[in-house]
Amino acid sequence: MNLLEDFWLPVFRSDGSQTKIAPWQIAETDNPVIDLAAPRPDFQGALYQFLIGLLQTAFAPEDEDDWQTCWKEPPTTDRLKTAFAPLSTAFELTSADGPAFLQDFSMPDGEQKPLASLLIEAPGGKTLKDNLDHFVKGGQVEGACPSCAATALFTLQTNAPSGGVGHRVGIRGGGPLTTLVMPQNAQSTLWQKLWLNVLNCDDFDASPEDFSVVDLPWMTETRLSDKKGVTTAPGDVSELHLYWGMPRRIRFELTDLKEGRCSLCGEQTSELLTHYRTKNYGTNYDGPWSHPLTPYRVDPKGVKPSLSLKGQQGGLCYKHWLGVSWQDKSDGDTAAKIIQHFNGARARFIARQGGVRKIPIRLWCFGYDMDNMKARCWYDHQMPLLNVPDAYRKNFVDCVHQLVVAAKDVVASLRGQVKAGWFDRPADVKGDTSMVEQSFWHATEPLFYELLHQLSIQPENTRSLPPEIARQWVKTVRGKAEELFDEWVLSGNAEDMDMKRIIKARQLLSKKLHSIKSLKNLDQIAKDCKEVA
Repeated sequence: MNLLEDFWLPVFRSDGSQTKIAPWQIAETDNPVIDLAAPRPDFQGALYQFLIGLLQTAFAPEDEDDWQTCWKEPPTTDRLKTAFAPLSTAFELTSADGPAFLQDFSMPDGEQKPLASLLIEAPGGKTLKDNLDHFVKGGQVEGACPSCAATALFTLQTNAPSGGVGHRVGIRGGGPLTTLVMPQNAQSTLWQKLWLNVLNCDDFDASPEDFSVVDLPWMTETRLSDKKGVTTAPGDVSELHLYWGMPRRIRFELTDLKEGRCSLCGEQTSELLTHYRTKNYGTNYDGPWSHPLTPYRVDPKGVKPSLSLKGQQGGLCYKHWLGVSWQDKSDGDTAAKIIQHFNGARARFIARQGGVRKIPIRLWCFGYDMDNMKARCWYDHQMPLLNVPDAYRKNFVDCVHQLVVAAKDVVASLRGQVKAGWFDRPADVKGDTSMVEQSFWHATEPLFYELLHQLSIQPENTRSLPPEIARQWVKTVRGKAEELFDEWVLSGNAEDMDMKRIIKARQLLSKKLHSIKSLKNLDQIAKDCKEVA
């Protein structure tokens, strides 16, 4: 199967029908494609990145004017076919002895593994041997059709966690977060959803004319990273590795192809792939790589290299909003390059198209939460993206930062006093209490985003947090913290409760909620409002 010429991408069209298309059909205007239809959420995110990478490689706009032209009038299928054609030889999924998509250039031997091991959540060999696959059972995937096998391979290479001695992590580290700009309207075309995430040539420091098919990592000998090998830093290889990184050495086994039903999508196929071979010490990416679709934590002193943001226990919520959509100065989290680019001229263009300042755009943030080799969870979260004038942007970010800091301080007090209500010696008790924090973030999220919108439409000369917004926020976070304390601490059997201990913890929480510096600052802002009135 050729991944640029054959019909293998599962999609939904605007009339609700589901079919498979070739990449050059993504911009068809007759019954247009509106979304991908992958059988798993991690595959869905991976296919978006596959197509964005393909457009960036073969069809990147020269400048913003070129980008806007293709936004208003998508390219024809013939134009995309022509653009993708030079890469065609590199996108053969299988080959007996030649290059194959995202697979080691020459690997005659290697450890044979079942295809199921390509899936990031698959239990490892020791887990299966010890019968510890309680939640993710082994033996559930017998084989995969070429479409799902290609997607599984891309998903692993782009998210690759640590996989044992010499099995390298992805170019962004294991389990990176990916952030994409998406239209609010789910009926928007797939072309619009993809094109929003393609950088101009100037911003990617290269154009399709600068690339050659041999720049793709599987079109030449792998840069081995064993004792005699090397690490791979920016400048050692083409920038294309950012979109097509290949840390794992893998080749599909072609000797045992058979007819059967794909365990992932359920389709019948005459080419069921069941095994692959792998070896360690593939490309070891090192140095200051910066993937355009991933947010990074930047060292304010510029001494340490930036670190990609990863999925983390407890998931994503509005406390991450500044870091993934703008910049969170408290920890150095900085939005992905594509988001930063969108927040400039592209956001203003889209806003003009919508005719309103609240642009019809959202942020899609997703990724694995990895504990070394173990996948703990897959997170998939939607957040608003706002159009804020340049002149007001810094003050807007400062105002949002005040709200988030206050919420973080409150949730820390809530967590501490819930434990104090539960246990005599809370400091000695270990365990996961993230559910308490999550309940707070979820309970206050609707108001936060409402206030965020109110802040975004303030006059451009606004210099500080509006008093009414401060009043609403401080009242809500205090009230929710007390409600959630009662809910978590008093919801058990009354006979098992130490009411003296609980009342003490409740009183201390109330005291803290009126002494936290960030809340007192908001109180003062709100008070100023009353005095002026």
